[in-house]
Amino acid sequence: MAKRDDPETIGRRVQQLRHERGLTQRQLAEPVYTPAYVSTLEAGRVRPSDEALRHLAERLGVTFDELATGRPARLATDLRMRLTEAQRTLAVGDAPAAAEQYAALLAEAETHGFADEQATALLGLGECALDTGELEAGRGYFERVERLLADAPLPARVPALRGRAVAHYLAGELRYAVYLLETTLDELNRGGLHDPDALLLLYASVIGPYMDMGAHARAAQAAELALALAPQAGDPALVARMHRSVARTLLAEGRTAEADASLVKAAELYRSLQLRTELANCHWMRGYVYAQNGQLDRAEDELREAQAMLSATRAALYSSQVAVELADVLHRRGKSEEAADLLRGVLGDLSSERGAMHAAGAHRLLGIIAEDARDTEAAEEHYVRALSLLERAGAAGDLADLCRLLGDLLRRTGRLDAAMDAYRTGLGHRTAPGTTTLGPAPAQPPL
Repeated sequence: MAKRDDPETIGRRVQQLRHERGLTQRQLAEPVYTPAYVSTLEAGRVRPSDEALRHLAERLGVTFDELATGRPARLATDLRMRLTEAQRTLAVGDAPAAAEQYAALLAEAETHGFADEQATALLGLGECALDTGELEAGRGYFERVERLLADAPLPARVPALRGRAVAHYLAGELRYAVYLLETTLDELNRGGLHDPDALLLLYASVIGPYMDMGAHARAAQAAELALALAPQAGDPALVARMHRSVARTLLAEGRTAEADASLVKAAELYRSLQLRTELANCHWMRGYVYAQNGQLDRAEDELREAQAMLSATRAALYSSQVAVELADVLHRRGKSEEAADLLRGVLGDLSSERGAMHAAGAHRLLGIIAEDARDTEAAEEHYVRALSLLERAGAAGDLADLCRLLGDLLRRTGRLDAAMDAYRTGLGHRTAPGTTTLGPAPAQPPL
């Protein structure tokens, strides 16, 4: 609840409303209070209790919050209505437009002192910043949310904690991202705070950092836990739209409390729409695990499911990354032509600043396919492009493997000195220090 105004301001407000309604101090006070008390209150010489304000608000025909803060009850509800509109805009993939909506709503919430609405707007701005790649700004928004909700229960702070961890992850700070996510999971599970939405969000978000750190077993476990929690989240889009429509009707009828309840449900559902991307990442992870185990038919099914989900949410970068891994499975299943077409179709969406690892993976696979077709010139060109991308990303293990492929190609074409240089480069990367050593896994939820 927003902070009430000072006694003097409340007193003037009570007096103004009493005069507008043609009430005497006795009529306003009775039967619970005295005219003298109302006179003292209107003069600003007493701080009214909640009980007194509720009595006066009822007699004056206004809400408690309106009398205590001067803000019409409809104002907060209207602000929440527009916040759900911004959430919907972000959910359908228009981050720049959503950011404009959230910025305007944040300014309005700050003007009127609505703390919860400020937190929602800041969280939305942070999510928009992640979508547009403004990682430093995103971290700043999420940190402001955490400060605003410092006294709230941990599940309420999880979206901001998760957002900050993802910003660090996308900036290449894998260890810190995992630390944030794991410690939050540990605190939730050990404290018995079994909030399915919070747990699902955290488990789904930690998969990417685990994978990049080489912690494949832990990533697979997180994916299984996320998918086990997923049925409790459901598909929220239609339900959220229904709640928004209901809220409009209730608001028009002056039933603000009921409208608020519908808006809360709609906001929660729109917020969980981001889980569609996270759940697609879980299918992506399962596809990766099946591919590593040689279960290529199951891997293809999971990766196709992931790509369909990501395409539906307009997550173009993630969709292109999945396409590269799907192409690898198709190639291994003897569908090299389909794999090559898929890779050529997504290379335009990948670059050194946008999905560098998967751009390198696409060129590497195209090189292998070209070698199989005895087109050594095209194969070498793809390997060199992949090498350049991996050197920028500092991916030691992948660099070593690519140097081996390039060295073998150069050796087969008679360029022994160049082949030796490629092998030496690969050995240098192979002996580079490892990425990390993870500590104990976080506690698991009681599924």
